[in-house]
Amino acid sequence: MRKSDSSDIDHEETNLTSSSGWKLRSSKLARNTHNRIREIVETLKLEPNPDKPMIPLSIGDPTIFGNLVAADETINAIKRAIESGKYNGYAASTGHEEARKAIVKYVAHQGPVTPNDIIICSGCSSALEMCILTLADVGQNILVPRPGFCLYNTLCEGLGIEVRYYNLLPEKEWEVDLEHMESLIDTHTSCILINNPSNPCGSVFSKSHLQKILKVAEKYFLPIIADEIYEHFVFTGSKHISISSLSKDVPILSCGGLTKRFLVPGWRTGWIVIHDREHRLKDVICGLKQMAARILGSNTLVQGALPEILCNTPQSYFDGVLDILSQNAKCAFDVLKAIVGLNPILPKGAMYMMVGIDIDDFPSFKNDLEFVQDLVHEQSVFCLPGSCFELPNYFRIVLTVPYEMILEACSRISEFCEKHHKNSGLINYSVIQQINS
Repeated sequence: MRKSDSSDIDHEETNLTSSSGWKLRSSKLARNTHNRIREIVETLKLEPNPDKPMIPLSIGDPTIFGNLVAADETINAIKRAIESGKYNGYAASTGHEEARKAIVKYVAHQGPVTPNDIIICSGCSSALEMCILTLADVGQNILVPRPGFCLYNTLCEGLGIEVRYYNLLPEKEWEVDLEHMESLIDTHTSCILINNPSNPCGSVFSKSHLQKILKVAEKYFLPIIADEIYEHFVFTGSKHISISSLSKDVPILSCGGLTKRFLVPGWRTGWIVIHDREHRLKDVICGLKQMAARILGSNTLVQGALPEILCNTPQSYFDGVLDILSQNAKCAFDVLKAIVGLNPILPKGAMYMMVGIDIDDFPSFKNDLEFVQDLVHEQSVFCLPGSCFELPNYFRIVLTVPYEMILEACSRISEFCEKHHKNSGLINYSVIQQINS
């Protein structure tokens, strides 16, 4: 039997030898990789009320309910790419040149770049992983938002990269607590990650706030990873500004993709846009391209269709999707804000809303986990607990469901809160009645 000479195999591993002589164990990377959402959800006893159909307000896939579908232009473009027979082989690890040229035009609002500044990845999550693993090493740390997308931690923890959470301020529409962010920085900090518009908050940062974030990054010579997958999901009255368009000195790695805006998350196509006006990332860019070579490039069929998809999809299609999301956001906010004990924060974009729970008003529950669990049991409405995003006593709802479904879900949440509030009877149902009428 082959024996390992590794010095860091722990005592538990040495006791795995069976009578047959086999000794197999997953790697430390695998053992230390966790998805916080799945871990939390799997600990809950989610038993829906059999008398009420389940309404899952937890799913971040906008296609799951069938009311939001890809544009005809997107579908036809992929059909033509398949039928052409040109895209069945490998592409360059950074992506086909024509696809990268199309992305350059698509992201022109972010600032001037060339096709050499584009790396096509297997979804935005792959883009984020490549950026994090290229910028950070074992023993270093990165700064990420709280509340924030749990994948950031998943991508780091198994590799010995520390995640440090900077706070977002709900009372300031989820702006960054800049003093707290700065307090986390030390000589081992490798980068700052921002998510704008935000999952799970639906917040959109102002120009002035982005400039303040840039000042912190510039002061400590830190690059920024910008998770901008929702950059085009912005509601009327707000405007998304890419942080790269404001940066004169700080290098930015912007991560985006087709996933959300074009409603094809399963196509797994994202990209990194490298903004490095002062040429500070020479070694990092080499590292990113080496990382891209690990998987021999992303889906070539989608790359073949990409120029058509990005150029030909009409604005009216995008406007229609945004109308649905903003209508659902307003509906959910109007209903939930009337419920004593809940504090929804109206989103400006993306496809989510965070709702605060005054947990002391609901003595039946110790925390958001119990609140969400019983909401499923009694009302068959499933929202993700805020603990999934490092923010207890909140829950997140998705806004991509059909309008009638979100209205029904909010009505059930009202009924649930009325039942469990310490002063039962205070809930105001007039908003629901007005919307129903």
